[in-house]
Amino acid sequence: MVIKYRIIKESKDCMARLGEITTPHGTFQTPMFMAVGTQGTVKTLTKEELETIGAQIILGNTYHLWTQPGHLIIKEAGGLHKFMNWPHSILTDSGGFQVFSLAKLRDISEEGVTFRHHKSGEQLYLTPEMSMEIQNALGSDIAMAFDECPPYPSTYEYMKKSVDRTIRWAERCQAAHRDRTNQGLFGIVQGGEYQDLRSYCAKKLVDLDFDGYALGGLSVGEPKAIQNRVLFDTTPLLPRDKPRYLMGVGSPGMILDAVERGIDILDCVLPTRIARHGTAMTRYGRLIIKNKEFEKDFTPLDSDCDCYTCQNYTKAYIRHLFKAQEMLGYRLLSIHNVRYLLRLVENIRQAIQGDCFYQLKEQVYRDYGLDKNEKDF
Repeated sequence: MVIKYRIIKESKDCMARLGEITTPHGTFQTPMFMAVGTQGTVKTLTKEELETIGAQIILGNTYHLWTQPGHLIIKEAGGLHKFMNWPHSILTDSGGFQVFSLAKLRDISEEGVTFRHHKSGEQLYLTPEMSMEIQNALGSDIAMAFDECPPYPSTYEYMKKSVDRTIRWAERCQAAHRDRTNQGLFGIVQGGEYQDLRSYCAKKLVDLDFDGYALGGLSVGEPKAIQNRVLFDTTPLLPRDKPRYLMGVGSPGMILDAVERGIDILDCVLPTRIARHGTAMTRYGRLIIKNKEFEKDFTPLDSDCDCYTCQNYTKAYIRHLFKAQEMLGYRLLSIHNVRYLLRLVENIRQAIQGDCFYQLKEQVYRDYGLDKNEKDF
């Protein structure tokens, strides 16, 4: 296996676990949050800034990199690591989620998906084999199998057909994978809210012996209780000695809930997306920096934060940048928000090591003002 996973410690009180993942480009401890570098960049941040705030693995988007600049150009550049000057680990998604979330017109067949580009309207065609070809060319450390991500809610009948298709596509991805010595491949467990379909999908994918496993089709609009139930029931079905990845989750409460139920790695565009709209994630909840109350507030975003932004700039100055529509404001909030989540998982790892995970979870929920029954974003 090109991707190695080692358990360092398991919580005595829940399914949380402290682990370590080794890829061809480095080793990092889990639980870990992955910042999303959709188009070969975590928006507005440099490699050096990402390293300073503690990023050790980032996510690249197959769909976007395929359509611009094109996987063959990136391959000619020496792969995505060299193209974007990122020497650490990279995970690429399969492109499947974008096909189903961005494309307004699509036609799903057994062979693949025909759809329209979300901006140009150009007709595109993506198959499991093409997804693997693109990801092999990108040269990520971890590639994802091409899957179907149905919306929530979906009928049981549709979800059953979708799960069967996802399993067949996973088999085709394995057959098409051309770089097994340098690139791991994860399978994606689908099934929506239907636990028998989740169990069925998990068993079939485990039999295929992937390097790791993701849970897809969550955080797509379902209630928090359903997401947590699916996690609680599904993660124990996955191999104990392989990484578990929850796709598309990045809010503080949901990270804690996922780790509590055995998840090792997570990703989300949330920290940079809300930063561009003027929202900061702080120890004491969300802060809308454009609000007039911060016009003369000469204190940091979060006095407890060690990031570059909080060490050097005030709320009043960052508010001014946003009011003046200066790009520096977006960068400063992005640095802060990504650091907030990376620091959160650092604290989670320490809490698992020190047998105090629930104390940390209760503190974060209390300080952030979270409702245990509601999603926080």
